Amino acid sequence: MLIKRITYYLIGLTIGSIGVYFFWQKKQATFDYGPDARTLKSIRIKERLFSDEAKRTMTKFDIDTLKISNILYNGDVDFSKGNPRKKPCAEYFITGNDSLKNISLWVKRCDSTSTIEKVIVN
Repeated sequence: MLIKRITYYLIGLTIGSIGVYFFWQKKQATFDYGPDARTLKSIRIKERLFSDEAKRTMTKFDIDTLKISNILYNGDVDFSKGNPRKKPCAEYFITGNDSLKNISLWVKRCDSTSTIEKVIVN
């Protein structure tokens, strides 16, 4: 009797898990709970602007906006190097991961825009 209940439970759990997986995948939901993830998401959803200095650096080192977007999705925010409490626009230092770890960004996040102020290549 107990084995039968456990079997039914596992079958239901498996079907439910598969359903939830496909449901969330189609909605493209993200779970941005950590401070890095929340900060990066708030930068990504605002209108993205580039300073003249950032544009020059991007041209010089052949960095395109796809690489910048990748850093803004997967990068690490170093809160100690930035100024997240600065008013009216917070400033963040973001470093890329994996193949983009030699690229860092200095981003100024305001109410409606995020400006890539500097692109730093190490």
